[in-house]
This record gives sequence, structure tokens and C-alpha cells, in this order.
Amino acid sequence: MISGDGVEATIDIARKRQGGLSPVLGAATLVVLATLSLMVSQIAEVRTVEVVALAATGAFGCLAVVWLVVDRITGGRMQRRVAQLADFVETEPAFCFLTDAEGVVLRANQAARNRFACKDEDRLSALLRDVFASSEGIVYRMQQKALREGAAVEDVTSHSEGYRIYVRAFHADVMLWRLENESQRAGGRTRADLAVISLGRNGAVLYMNPVARELVGQRVKRLDDIFADLPLRTDGVHCLKGSHAGQSVLVHSADIGGGRQELVLSPIAEDAGRQDLMGSFDGLPVPLLKVAPDGAVMRANPEARRLLNLGQGEPGHVAEHMEGLGRAIKDWLREAADGRGLHRSEFLRLTRADREVFVQVTLNRVIEEGETALIAVLNDATELKTLEAQFVQSQKMQAIGQLAGGVAHDFNNLLTAISGHCDLLLLRHDQGDPDYGDLVQINQNANRAAALVGQLLAFSRKQTMQPEIMDLRDTLSDLAHLLNRLVGEKVRLTLKHDPILPQVRGDRRQLEQVMMNLVVNARDAMPEGGEIVVETESRTLNEPMTRDRAVVAPGIYVSVRVTDEGIGIPQDKLQKVFEPFFTTKRTGEGTGLGLSTVYGIVKQTGGFIFVDSVVGQGTCFTLLFPAFETPRQEAPVAVQKEERKLPEQGTGVVLLVEDEAPVRAFAARALRLRGYTVIEAETAEDALNTLDDDELAVDIFVTDVVMPGMDGPTWVRKARERRPDTSVVFVSGYAEDAFGEGSEEIPNSVFLPKPFSLSDLTETVHRQLN
Repeated sequence: MISGDGVEATIDIARKRQGGLSPVLGAATLVVLATLSLMVSQIAEVRTVEVVALAATGAFGCLAVVWLVVDRITGGRMQRRVAQLADFVETEPAFCFLTDAEGVVLRANQAARNRFACKDEDRLSALLRDVFASSEGIVYRMQQKALREGAAVEDVTSHSEGYRIYVRAFHADVMLWRLENESQRAGGRTRADLAVISLGRNGAVLYMNPVARELVGQRVKRLDDIFADLPLRTDGVHCLKGSHAGQSVLVHSADIGGGRQELVLSPIAEDAGRQDLMGSFDGLPVPLLKVAPDGAVMRANPEARRLLNLGQGEPGHVAEHMEGLGRAIKDWLREAADGRGLHRSEFLRLTRADREVFVQVTLNRVIEEGETALIAVLNDATELKTLEAQFVQSQKMQAIGQLAGGVAHDFNNLLTAISGHCDLLLLRHDQGDPDYGDLVQINQNANRAAALVGQLLAFSRKQTMQPEIMDLRDTLSDLAHLLNRLVGEKVRLTLKHDPILPQVRGDRRQLEQVMMNLVVNARDAMPEGGEIVVETESRTLNEPMTRDRAVVAPGIYVSVRVTDEGIGIPQDKLQKVFEPFFTTKRTGEGTGLGLSTVYGIVKQTGGFIFVDSVVGQGTCFTLLFPAFETPRQEAPVAVQKEERKLPEQGTGVVLLVEDEAPVRAFAARALRLRGYTVIEAETAEDALNTLDDDELAVDIFVTDVVMPGMDGPTWVRKARERRPDTSVVFVSGYAEDAFGEGSEEIPNSVFLPKPFSLSDLTETVHRQLN
């Protein structure tokens, strides 16, 4: 036996498989099949075939009868359901329709018939065409959603007003549609009495009815342009901006789904609004918190909510929003509740994740109904703390820079003596000597130490520069082979260049050091491998750009970005990466001078460096170098200089002035080995005394710049008064700017930075004399 539900399910499946056959057509099809089976039974000669054909005839006939009976039952049931739904919505003020799965209107209530003049067999999309511009798309979209989820709701703006459309699928063939306009949703009030605004995500204004536009004074795009005292409070009083600035309105908000919100604005009389806001906790334009002695925030006015980034949520506890007091916040609040330490400001840091904010907090005690509470007055002190941090950072960097420069000077003197005497020993040993390898190791490690001292000088921005005009594309292309060797096999290095790139002015060797340091850091940030992208582009700033406490002036810049896919840098360490000796690497893996060296070189070149990083995604260093524009009329003609081979032996008298005895001893021996006559002096005063002898012929001065007593440039100027044509070689462990800014340039002089080798010194003297 087949139950009624089972038969209905069978018929339903059959309908679907037949593509939606009507009940009469389906039954007729079964009758034809039964007739064919009967004919087969009549002409069949085999008894078995005749029996099967007769059985099929009976089965098809029974199915045809069952089909018609069940369809009559279910059709009557569906008609009764439609009639019940129609009676239920007949007196509704909203416009209601009952449709089938094709969108054909089965029934409409009184309000819909009066508004749309419905007729039988009308399609809903056709009826709504004079209300919505794309009614077919709206009906289809909502119908499909209702079939999937059972119901759907959507707010649609028409040509003149907004509608909220509900649809409910009661059956695959019966759907209830309900349309409400704004006045119906407002309980029967007319549109002239109601200002309605629809909001999207992030406060974007999607729709404003004419009343809202008139109240606000203009059509706006964001919530910030409407209210002067965000964030919004549920059923709260707010002040308008624009042409009606100061007008108070009562704001009712409702969630309408899909991340959207609807606001209904009701203007408040001027006197009532002033009475509501004047002197009130929420109306004061100062961030205020009402705090219990245990730290629970009892109330926060709109200014405080904006400052603390609270939104509309619960305020929570003070300790959730502030930190950095130096002691427990509960102890601070308890003292204030007991009347101690009131009116004394404390500086705290907010725990906001979006940006760093400092506040100055002053507490006052109030008694309400016998209970003690604290009123906290907050003042944004971010700019003050930023200036303080800038000053402290400047003082710290200046102090460390001076220390680095002084240490570098002393180290350079020591390294000059070590590497110089090592060069002298190497002259007396060939490669077959047992001590030759040891001497080479000493020399190599002295050079490594000299490179480290160079990093100190670069950090202190006192490194000797040899600036030249260059194209960074050529510089990076020449460096690509070395960079590929540095990154290894697991890391891919990609270079991308702007086809039109201005030239820059800088020290090629130092800029190569910058790129190597940044690429090595990027490699170390990707232990599992990845890609490093070095990208250059021309960038024009029409307005000053302020970022990371630096102001970049308008102009044309060459931008270099080094991007990796590494572990990233946490936000709390991002501002420290350029500080000397700060490193996140383990002991022995880095000195902490790499990025501080980069910072010093970039600043010395007149550029800027910024860093962006996301933990787990990677880091991007952005360098900005000012473009160098060469005047067209000054385009020099390249003159090929003939390289001259320097002689093995020189001739002449050298006056060597050096206060460091080991350096003086090495330099004197080196020059004598090359054939020069050397006169030594420990101080500038000794040198001048020696030159008092007019019979003494001196061809060149080799002198230290910074010495006890009189410095090098000063005594040279005095000596030049009587010996104006004498050549000069200045040597120093400091950078070339040790001469001092604004000093008069000394003609026929060159600068040789320490540490220098034997060949560096002798070749420099040769060139000056020849």
C-alpha cells in the first residue's frame, strides 16, 4: 500500500522530471501508455509477453487515476492555503502580494489593489515597474534568496522614496511579498514629518530622503559630515554640522541587515536642545570618564569614546584602555578615591591598536548618593609626547654619534698602526715564508675592523663621502651579481626599474653598502626562503609629506623599495630598528649596526628612509633620494685622462706631523722605503719651529687634522704664509668634515682618511708631488 504522502511525493518527483507537466497532461500520458500496453497484449503471441503487457496496462491506468485524485487533493489544499494567507494580509496597511514561483500574482490585499490596480495573471515585476527602475532584477534576486533561505529582506530606494521589501517562501509555488514605504514604517506619519538616512558600512551614507537633505542642508557622503559629536548614541541627542550647525536632533537607529543601518532624525526645539546639552556630561566638548574606585568605567561621553575608540560597546575597565603609569592603576585610583593626589596629571598611553595615542589624565572625586566616584578629564597629549620623544631621540643620537666619532678616531689610529706595520712585515716575507699566512690574517682582520669603524662613522653621519652623479638602475644592475650571491639559493631576488628614472648624487660605495645591508636583512627575515623585490621609480611630491616625525619637502625624488616576504617586525619594535646596537637577532648573528648605518648614509646623502611591516607577511623599506637635475648648458665633455704609472721610488722632502707615535713611525718608514726624505714632528708647534729654518727645503706636508694644541689646517695656513707653494696631504681618523663647516678651503691639498695602507700613503704623496 502507498500512503497519501508517498503518492504526493511520487507525483511531485514525476512533475519535476517531466519538466512541470500539468496534471491533465500527465494523466493523459499515462492513459496513452496504458493503451499501448493493451495493444501489445492483444497482438502478442507469447503468453508471458501478453501477461506482462496486461499488467503494465493496469499499472499505468491506476497511476493515471491516482495522479488526478492526488492533484485534486493537493491543489485544493494549496488553494485553501493561499486563501488563508490572503485573508490574513487583506487589511494590512503595507502592500502585500501572493505570487507563484514564476512571479505571477495570485492574490493582492486591499492596499496593493488600490495602489497598483492589480489584475489576475499580472506579474509582480510589471506592477512594480513604475516604482523601481529595475524591478525585474529586484524581484528575481529576492525570489532566489527566499527559495534558498526561506525569506529575504531588502531596502530599495525608488524614484521618489525608499521601500523595505520582505518576501517569504511558504512553498515552491507560493510566495508572500510585503512592501513598506517610509511613512508606513514610521507608524503612519507622513514623509514631511520624517528625516530618514540609510547608512552602509564604515558610516557611508547610501540614501537620504528629501526631508533629511533639507534638515542637514546638503547631500553628504559620510556620517562625519552630518554630526559634530560622533559616535552615535542609541536614542541620543546630537548636533548637526553644515548650514544647520548647532541644531540638535534626536537620533533613532535601527539595524536593517546586510551591515546597513537606518537613522530617523527628529529635530529638537532650540531651547529644549540647549537645556538638554548645556552643562551635561555628554554635552561638554572635553573627553570625560566617570570611573568607580575599582576602575570600572561607569560612563564615557562622546569625546572620550572617540578618543578611546570605544564605539558603542561597553566601556569596560580603565586598565583595558590605558597603560604606562609606572605602578598599578588600581592603586592610583584608590588613592584618588581617598582624596590623595587629586588634580595631579598623569601621562598614560592608550592601548589602541590603530595608532599610538598618549593622554594626560586628571582625576577629581565626586560623591553621588553616598557613593564615591571619580571624574577623569582626558587631554590628548600625543603631539606633546611626540615632540618630547623627538627631542630625547635627537639628544640620544647626537650623544651616541659623538661617541661613535670619537671611538672611530681612536680606533682608526690603532688600525693604521696595526695594518701599516703589517704591510711593512709583508714586504720582508714572501708566500713561502711560514709567517706569511699569519700576517695575511692580521691584515684581513684589521680591514674587517676598519669596516666596522666605517659603520660607526656612517651611523654618526661623519663618514667621508665621494659624491658623484649616478643612475641607480646602473648601480643596482652592477650590484645584482653580488646580491644574488648574498641571498643564497632559497631566496629569489627580483629587480624592477622605472624606465624613466632621474639621476641622484651620492657616494656609490656607500649606496651599495645600503642596498647590501637591506637585502641581507630581508634574507635573514626569510629563513624558509621567499622573494625579495627591489623596485625603483620616480616620485613627484606636490605637497610636503609628513611621516614618522619627518617632513619631506615637495619635489622630484627617486624611490627605492626593498620588499620581503619574511616574518615581519612587531609594531612596538618598528620605531627602534634604526637605533644603533638594536637587533632582534640572536647573539653572534648581528651587531645591530646594519640599519643604523643605512639610516646614517641615507641622511648624509640628503634622503629619507621609512619602514612598513606586517607580522607574518613581510617588511618594506622605502628610500627617497632627491633627484639631481643637471643644467643642460653645463653638460661637460668627457675627457679621457691618461693613466700614469707611478714610479716605484720617489724623491723629495716630507714634513710628517702626527701626534700618535705608532702611526708616525709607520708613515715615516713607509715613505723612506719609497725614497723620500722624512722630517718628523709630534705637534704643530714643533712643525712650525722646524720651518723657521729658511735653509730647510720641504716639498710636501703630511699632517694629521686633529691634534693637541694647534690643529692641522691652522698650522698649515701659517706655514703657507712663507711657503705658499707647498703641497699638503691631510690625514685623519675623523671624516673629511673635521675641517669644520664654513672653513676656507686650503688649495693644493688632499684628504686621506685613516686607516690607510702603505701603498695608499705613498701613492697619495706621489700624486701630490707630480
